[in-house]
Amino acid sequence: MITVEQILGPQGRIAARLANYEFRQQQLDMALAVADAIANRNHLVVEAGTGVGKSFGYLIPAILSLAALQASKSDSKRRIVVSTHTISLQEQLMSKDIPFLNSVIPLEFSAVLGKGRSNYISLRRLATAIKRADGLFASEDEHYQLNQINRWSKTTTGGSRSEFDFRVLPQVWDEVQSDTSNCLGRKCETFKECHYFRARSRLQHADIIVVNHALFFVDLALRKLGVNLLPDYDTVILDEAHTIQDVASAHLGLALTSRQVDFSLNKLFNERNNKGLFVTHRMADGQRQVMRCGVKSDEFFGDLISWTMRNNDRHSQSSITVRTPAPGIINNQLSPELMKLSKMALASSERFQDPSDKLDFVSASERLESLAAQVEDWRLQRLEGRVYWIESSTNRYGRQHVRLMAAPIDVGPELNEQLFSKVDTCILTSATIAVEGSSFDFFRNRIGLTNSQTLCLGSPFDFKRQARLVVVSNLADPTQDQDTHERQCIDAIRKFVLETDGHAFVLCTSYRFLNRAVRDLTPWLMEHAYAVYNQSSGIDRSQLLEQFKRNPRGVLFGTDSFWQGVDVQGDALQNVIIPKLPFSVPDQPLLQARLEAIRKRGGQPFTEYQLPEAIIRFKQGFGRLIRSQTDTGMVVVLDPRIKTKPYGRAFIKSLPDCKLETITI
Repeated sequence: MITVEQILGPQGRIAARLANYEFRQQQLDMALAVADAIANRNHLVVEAGTGVGKSFGYLIPAILSLAALQASKSDSKRRIVVSTHTISLQEQLMSKDIPFLNSVIPLEFSAVLGKGRSNYISLRRLATAIKRADGLFASEDEHYQLNQINRWSKTTTGGSRSEFDFRVLPQVWDEVQSDTSNCLGRKCETFKECHYFRARSRLQHADIIVVNHALFFVDLALRKLGVNLLPDYDTVILDEAHTIQDVASAHLGLALTSRQVDFSLNKLFNERNNKGLFVTHRMADGQRQVMRCGVKSDEFFGDLISWTMRNNDRHSQSSITVRTPAPGIINNQLSPELMKLSKMALASSERFQDPSDKLDFVSASERLESLAAQVEDWRLQRLEGRVYWIESSTNRYGRQHVRLMAAPIDVGPELNEQLFSKVDTCILTSATIAVEGSSFDFFRNRIGLTNSQTLCLGSPFDFKRQARLVVVSNLADPTQDQDTHERQCIDAIRKFVLETDGHAFVLCTSYRFLNRAVRDLTPWLMEHAYAVYNQSSGIDRSQLLEQFKRNPRGVLFGTDSFWQGVDVQGDALQNVIIPKLPFSVPDQPLLQARLEAIRKRGGQPFTEYQLPEAIIRFKQGFGRLIRSQTDTGMVVVLDPRIKTKPYGRAFIKSLPDCKLETITI
């Protein structure tokens, strides 16, 4: 069992080497709780407010637990997985926190960043793509990028796509990436130089593996099939844990797009540019079957688009989401044709002696077979406990794309069975997972964590001095008069932007209001020489954020992703304006199904799900303001329900203790 003395005491293992590091009491409390959970093989949920330093709070006891195992001279190996939601936190862990602790803790341990296989180059497939480039690629950009990748492959030591400073075209990377179904393993002549297998070897020997939630839950889903991407682990630390229900839902469900079908067919034969495997090897029968599949694909997805148009009760026709209430809403002649093509590709592979040529067709066959099965699984709703829906959108060129989606209504049972009942210790931490002070019931119920210790740690920042919560109480109720409320919000934004001379975020709950606010406010903002940063402009979020930091005398209008995972320290951000409390609109199929399930068992959907979900998101938005001990500013709430509705008190109670001002304008 790790003690305070081991962490901080005069004879402690690392105290002398942390002379310039000041432990906060909350951080120490977290470290001891994590140490206790690992030692006793318990699960632990920790809310650690902004500024606690939660990465050290879990990394130090996790690393010291490795030392405890080494001291016991056990033959077993302890392996720890740390999973995060954002790339920025992964980078912080791998480039800053873990190297620092490695330098001050007198213990040998290794840490690696785990990535999915498709992130790595296949040297054999690259060589094949270069040889067949004329038959695979039609545009100059594709040929140019292939040459760039080839030059890079001569010098790279990691072989990861993240090393590029440009966006690799997906059709180019697909031809050169490492691929399970197109791998010769030890028979490959480049096996000893293979970047993927080198990375996999490092994973097998690592003490700490850092991954993102997407890879973690893909691995969890595959383990049900007896396959694993990550080596076995004893302890998992899920940072940014407030996101895991959504990420788990996405990766424990099904997602299939019309583009995936088109892409797989075009790899074999692209009629438009006369490229593809069947062209390269002069296989006319295969080309004809691809064309038949293309016709059936157009018919299948066209029928789905027609069905969604008939069943769409929303005004927008450019982007439609419709739940499919029952199996078999349309016929499926696509899957049988895809299966015929799959068999033809497999039979074609027998014509080749060269392993690379043979494997190209085997891989294509497996991909087509998988697509055929997924289409029919979705159509007949074969996966139990899922909600099924269609997303249809039209791009700027008028081309329609369709996504077939299915997700678990309740991820709790699967997470309980596949994760919490099998792993010794799960540490789940975030700055925003408790509701109304210190209740973790909502979070634990959503993820199926029935038995765990909990710890709620407030922020060490002085919110009474650093932050003001300004509530405007005399605006219209958005649920009763939405248009009036939005017009009043736009007027109020002008007032509060002037008060801080820009330096402001406006956190919206919909792109519709965001676009209206930007449209109505841009002339006024330009007149006052304020810069406008608009998330709906198509600029990458990180680029938008960097522009705002460089020129903070402006206003950033954001929604969704800007409510969380955004860190702007210093004077750049002094004002966070929240026009509307972030309740999810129950028009999305997955939320609808979850609310229906609560109602069916006699529960109250609003109090059990919608309210606590909105409170957690509200806390995330509030948390954008104060990111360091020297930050100051205000959070402005323009939704009067926070004062007029009984549930409004729950929003305020969940925030740090700060100065509250209720005003009228």
